Amino acid sequence: MIESDLWGLLEARAAQTPDAIFGLDEREHVWTFAELKDQALAVAGGLSGLGIGPRSMVSWQLPNWLEAISLSLALSYLRSGQNPLIPILRHREVSFITSQATSDLLVTPSVFRGFDFAALAHGVAGERAGLGVLVVDGSLPQGEIVERPAPLDDGEAPWYFYTSGTTADPKGAMHTDATLTAAVHGLIGAFELSSDDRVALILPLTHVGGIILLIAALQSGCALVLAETFDPEGTTRQLRDQHATLLPGSPPFVQAFLDFQDRHPECAPLFPSGRVMMHGGSPKPPTLHFVVRERFGTAGVVSGYGMTECPMAIWASPNDPDQKIATTEGRPVQGVELRIVGPDESDVPAGEEGEVRLRGPQMMKGYVDASLDAEAFDERGFLRSGDLGRVDPEGFLTITGRLKEIIIRNMENISATELEGLLYDHPKVVEVAVIGLPNERLGEHACAVVVPADPENPPTLAELTEHLLAKGLSERKLPEQLALVSALPRNAMEKVQKNVLRESIASDPAR
Repeated sequence: MIESDLWGLLEARAAQTPDAIFGLDEREHVWTFAELKDQALAVAGGLSGLGIGPRSMVSWQLPNWLEAISLSLALSYLRSGQNPLIPILRHREVSFITSQATSDLLVTPSVFRGFDFAALAHGVAGERAGLGVLVVDGSLPQGEIVERPAPLDDGEAPWYFYTSGTTADPKGAMHTDATLTAAVHGLIGAFELSSDDRVALILPLTHVGGIILLIAALQSGCALVLAETFDPEGTTRQLRDQHATLLPGSPPFVQAFLDFQDRHPECAPLFPSGRVMMHGGSPKPPTLHFVVRERFGTAGVVSGYGMTECPMAIWASPNDPDQKIATTEGRPVQGVELRIVGPDESDVPAGEEGEVRLRGPQMMKGYVDASLDAEAFDERGFLRSGDLGRVDPEGFLTITGRLKEIIIRNMENISATELEGLLYDHPKVVEVAVIGLPNERLGEHACAVVVPADPENPPTLAELTEHLLAKGLSERKLPEQLALVSALPRNAMEKVQKNVLRESIASDPAR
């Protein structure tokens, strides 16, 4: 299929393979492509009755439900803008995002994983006139089929995906159906996706990668195996029993699978239908690939590289040499240009380290806050990733570090700047620097390095946690370690030397 309109993809797929399975979940619900189309049309009718149509902007913060997918496709049918929000975002972030996106409607569950999303939504809506709230528990409003609106004069309805990035406030990357569909082509090619595959959708559907997997199913005819949350016992059994072929391959998931197989040796091989594990979002330990091949009998762990602004730009392939799969992120997919740039803005030779910059058809159209665009792109239109890397003579990319002050915890970006700004408000804190420290389970965790106002009565980690939660910070961003120091090391320009802090604290975990 060459269709790039999301609704057009669904219509084409439903016509081609109407009875093929589109999605399965842990509740043992199964939808075919034809059923998905019927559900989406009904939801479009219900949303239209609520006044949603072309140029509406709908923020939705729903779990990995089949019904959430029908909502997204209904919005596509109505040519509405959509702003998927990952479920771990809380009041501070949701309030900022819906305000900047000028959302007309916020869709949430009532309570999910013990958190009152309905209260959050109504609290946010109470701060801004014009924001409606729709609270759902599985079922969405439905109505009679309405005629699809004509295409918008200025092109496709936008998608807004927000990322913490390196600044205190979330940054909204603007995509379209065309940019997201472009990201799918490399994924399908790298893994040779077909209608025989069943792809695990464990990461949030509302992440840009989740939407790309949805589009991949419409493009290739593969099925999605959805799980609301990852449960080491239940989800592992689900992926096994529902015959997932492409599985999550980040270290936390792999460790859970290894532990499961140790507990249940009778289940070896654990994933009899499994072809390969997919990994992205952060560098992986080189040994991970070989451990997975030995223990699970799949093609190992195949990595990719990209970001919300330019997703799935780099992929390895199960057909690549083992050493390349184990140690690199892969090569640029078709249509993507990759530069490695030195401090003088010139391209460096193969094998040398520099900043990774990307340009391709899946690149965002810009930020919702257009004032951020100038810094995001270089003079040739390449996206500045802020990551350091090198490319070998065969074109494989290895990520070696980061220029940006972000902490990657369990594949999620945490802004050190945001944490520092909030912690400075605590009365027991004089100075603070937040750094990322290596963590075998999470990749990295945040450590707050604090100069206390009173060395005899320093803050505790529990006190700082309470303070941050009261500020509306998401639990996923909380520091997991506190280090007390008498002063922060600074260079001649008075900039805090975080590299010195990392080295000293990492070498003395008792601090």
